[in-house]
Amino acid sequence: MRRVRPAAVAGAFYPDDPAELAAMIDSMLAGAASAVPTGGEPGPPVALVVPHAGYVYSGPVAATAYTRLVPWRATIERVVVIGPPHRAPVRGLAMSGADLFATPLGDIALDTATRDSMLQWPGVYVDDRAHAAEHSIEVHLPFLQRVLGTGWLLVPALAGGIDPATLADALEPVWGAPNTVVVISTDLSHYHDIITARRMDRATADAIVGARWEDLDSDDACGAAGVRGALEMVRRKHEQVDLLDLRNSGDTAGPADRVVGYGSFAIR
Repeated sequence: MRRVRPAAVAGAFYPDDPAELAAMIDSMLAGAASAVPTGGEPGPPVALVVPHAGYVYSGPVAATAYTRLVPWRATIERVVVIGPPHRAPVRGLAMSGADLFATPLGDIALDTATRDSMLQWPGVYVDDRAHAAEHSIEVHLPFLQRVLGTGWLLVPALAGGIDPATLADALEPVWGAPNTVVVISTDLSHYHDIITARRMDRATADAIVGARWEDLDSDDACGAAGVRGALEMVRRKHEQVDLLDLRNSGDTAGPADRVVGYGSFAIR
C-alpha cells in the first residue's frame, strides 16, 4: 500500500474546494505575469525563494516566483522543496517517508530514489512526525500543480539546525540538475510594524541578493537554514540571485501594526 501524507492546512491556509483553489491560484498567477521580462527568460531558474503563509497574505508574492516556471512546464520533472519546521523540532534535514503528498488538486508522487540518495548524507533522516502538520512545504504544492501539471516528482525536506555547508552538500546532486528546480520556503520578518518590517526586509533582501548568508538568522527569515544553504550553493556555483517581489501582510491583506514580511527571489 502506498503511503499518503494528507493535506494538513487545506481550508485554512488555502481553499479546500478544488475549483475555488485552482481559480484563486490562476488569478494570482495572471496578476503576476506582467512582472515577467518581455521576451521571457533564457532558461528556467535553478531555484526559487518563495513565502509560505496563507494565500490571502503571501499568495500574490509567491505567484511572482511561480509565474517564472510557466514557460518550462513541459521540461521540469522534479521539484525539491526545502521548508522550515514549525510544528516539531528538526536537527538536520528531515525527509518524508511518504510515497504521495495529497492536496485538494490531487496526489503528487515523491521522488523516492532521490530521497533515498539524499539519506546517505550526514544529518539527513526520515521524520514523518515533523511533516505531518507542517505547512511550509504544503502551501507550495497547489501552486506547483497549477503551473507544472502532473508530470513531475516531489522531494520535500524540512531544514533546521543545519549549517549552510552541510545543507549545500546534501543539495549538490539536485542543484542545477537537468529538469529540476529547488524551492526554498521562507517568510521574512515577523510581527513588527509595517515601517520596521520594510526596513528589516529590505536589509534581508539585500543580503539574499548578495549571497551573504552570514548576515541572516531566524529573526530575518523563518526559513533561514534553507536560505543560508541555498546561498552557499550560489557562492559555489557563481550564480545570480534576483529579487522578484518584496511585500508584507500589511501590503496584501492584513493590518499594518503587526505584519509578516514576504519576498520572492530567483536564482540563475
